[in-house]
Amino acid sequence: MSLFPVSPDAVAGAAASLGTDPLTLADLLRVANTAGFDRWQDQVRRTGGCSDPIHLTGSTVTRDASTGQILYAYNTDNEPGGRLRVACGNRRASRCPSCAWTYAGDTYHLIRAGITGGKTVPTTVRDHPRVFATLTAPSFGPVHNRPAQGPCRCGTPHPQDDPALGTALDPVTYDYAGAVLWNNHAGDLWRRFTIYLRREIAARAGLTQAALKDQCRISFGKVAEFQKRGAIHFHAVIRFDGPDGPDTAPPPWATIALLDDAIRTAATRARVPVPAVGAFPARELAWGTQIDIQPIGALGHEELTETAVASYVAKYATKAAETTGTIDRRIGELSELDHQPHLPAHTRRLIEACWNLDHAYPDRMLARWAHMLGFRGHFSTKSRAYSTTLSALRQVRADYRARQERHEHGWSEDLDDAESSTLVLAHWTYAGHGHTPGESWLAANIAHEIRTNRDTAREALSELEALDGGDWDV
Repeated sequence: MSLFPVSPDAVAGAAASLGTDPLTLADLLRVANTAGFDRWQDQVRRTGGCSDPIHLTGSTVTRDASTGQILYAYNTDNEPGGRLRVACGNRRASRCPSCAWTYAGDTYHLIRAGITGGKTVPTTVRDHPRVFATLTAPSFGPVHNRPAQGPCRCGTPHPQDDPALGTALDPVTYDYAGAVLWNNHAGDLWRRFTIYLRREIAARAGLTQAALKDQCRISFGKVAEFQKRGAIHFHAVIRFDGPDGPDTAPPPWATIALLDDAIRTAATRARVPVPAVGAFPARELAWGTQIDIQPIGALGHEELTETAVASYVAKYATKAAETTGTIDRRIGELSELDHQPHLPAHTRRLIEACWNLDHAYPDRMLARWAHMLGFRGHFSTKSRAYSTTLSALRQVRADYRARQERHEHGWSEDLDDAESSTLVLAHWTYAGHGHTPGESWLAANIAHEIRTNRDTAREALSELEALDGGDWDV
């Protein structure tokens, strides 16, 4: 019996009602009627509805280290297509919305734990001086913008979604080389800023840097964000701790006012020199003059709540250079840009600048990172003592899923408490990635369902927290 509607018109109508095309509908029906469909759904659900899952074949065996007894065994022979699908883990929302959402959630918990406590961080960090600081790039030339009063310098009042915003008023005089070199060295500039910050704090406390370590520690968690003009800037939570980290209270002299002043001075002093090479002049890269520092939850600043800061930081953790209208994959040669019809001219010039500078500064790998407009740093970083790590959060999730899998297969419950005395032998082989059109449609709907259910649960817990006056770990 045919699985499809009788007439082409019926196929088109069914596809339209599902918001897809007839070919995708046909593949969707094929997938839904394939043996092992329930298990396929289960796999995709465990990836969070990943849009580009990694396919693996192989096996794993867990044995008791002393007796050799098999405690758990698994192989992919009986999986749909003989494959196990695992999440791609890409943090870019343009590549995989589902994994990016998970990454943003992890970043939220990481940042929030460093503000409110939790995830191995004591709740007493709420009493530590904390600020939310934004450090920006300098100007590389005038760009189209929306000033607080009056029209743009071009004479046009731009709407909020105008694609011209952030692009150069005069591309001929705009310093594209300086822009991509600044992006490329932004991580180095942040490192120098943190060095100067400790020096400035020590000076204001009347201490040597060695003595400062015996009295307090400066912890931070930050994310990078691309501005519309294609320049990186950093959002950071910066916190005073005691000498042993968040478990100890900072000294009385460690105030928000002192931290604010030290941050501004350190940002002014931090510099990264770039040598002259051929026709490219020497430069001294520095932060822009726009530095914003706001106390978190302090008297008079209650609107900047702990949750609001964590949410704001997490929002930008999954957005890379593609937010400026560029591409989200590496390019092998500039001619590939000709196949990007929607690439803005401003962004293309930034990418071309990376390639033009690559031979002059080969150690900076500008061409390799041209798709990121030269930026080669991590989008989410933190100091060691700020809070938990992304790896720890991922491991908790992986351990939970592993326990689920073992329990579903009826393996010994004692295995959960005996992992330190077990031996795991595993062999995995890469077998491809991605979905067919029908699978993609189903995976997207699974991802939407998961996200909706979790958002609903978070809203309910937030309401309970408000009523109870407590602090639920949402």
